[in-house]
Amino acid sequence: MAVPPAEAKERAKKEPAVIRFKMPEKEVAFTDMVRGRVAFDLGLIGDIVIAKDLDSPLYNFAVVVDDYEMAITHVIRGEDHLSNTPKQIAVAEALGIEPPHYAHLPLILGPDHKKLSKRYLDKALLDYRDGGYLREAMLNFMVLMGWHPEVDREVLSAEEMAKEFEFKRVAKAGAVYDPAKLEWLNAYYLKQMAPEALVAAAKAFVPEAWRKDEAFLNRVLEAERERAKHLTDFKELAGFFFDLPDYDARKLIWRETPASTILDNLRFVLDVLSKMPPSDGKETVEKYLMTVAEKRGRGEVLWPLRVALSGLDASPGPADIIAVLGIDESVRRIESAIEKLNALIGQIV
Repeated sequence: MAVPPAEAKERAKKEPAVIRFKMPEKEVAFTDMVRGRVAFDLGLIGDIVIAKDLDSPLYNFAVVVDDYEMAITHVIRGEDHLSNTPKQIAVAEALGIEPPHYAHLPLILGPDHKKLSKRYLDKALLDYRDGGYLREAMLNFMVLMGWHPEVDREVLSAEEMAKEFEFKRVAKAGAVYDPAKLEWLNAYYLKQMAPEALVAAAKAFVPEAWRKDEAFLNRVLEAERERAKHLTDFKELAGFFFDLPDYDARKLIWRETPASTILDNLRFVLDVLSKMPPSDGKETVEKYLMTVAEKRGRGEVLWPLRVALSGLDASPGPADIIAVLGIDESVRRIESAIEKLNALIGQIV
């Protein structure tokens, strides 16, 4: 039962009080740009609180006035706000304000198809940037959560998104957050970047010493971009180009191949590389290496050579590394590997 205005005014002087909006007994219907016609019985909502006092308006009242003052024409928000919409429309009608158009987007669900948990909410957008994700990948990923183009595909440019976006293709069901898809998109965009753009983007994620020779850094990134998924990966993947890590000579051995055979293969490769002009490019080097590998065994030649050049179990192919390091540095590293193997063979004997 409503309290008479005079009594309410007196009681408010002594008791805690709020200001309520008297909800009309009628149905409110609107056309949601995602969900179509949506109707609510205002009589089931009850009189809502719109202010704590004359100086403290609350959300469902303040937002109506705020939208009106800013000439907002479209309100696009999550579906969790759908229950607020009839309240705001009722307040707008009472104030003689034309309500804006509404679109309520599906919420993002976790990989388990349940409401996104704090496990996936501990990152802000800037955290993804600092984690080596590209803005193109983030935008592509986000636009496909709950929306799809007329012709389904995974990769869209910003221009294509702007041209093709329509609310009628926004899904009503929740969109699933798939970190594996985001990682795939980021790797894809890394592979597609122009060399100069990749260098510019990667500079913030590599040691300062790497930036002194931009031409060399460009070659390094080109060699490693196929393996990188994030800009942050380059520091770990490409470190051997700048400083060959110390490694155990046993790593040079391919399976059960005798160390003496590996040593002979490295010497054979070293002899020819030492005679090659520094100007010879990757294609020439690769053609030579594959010719040797086909005769002496791919694993027996390419595995120890790759380890000699990188010191790692996983790296780009030998020809790619030689193309980046140059003949002189590559020869030096192979000579070092031969010394390691000689020492190992001496220990065995």
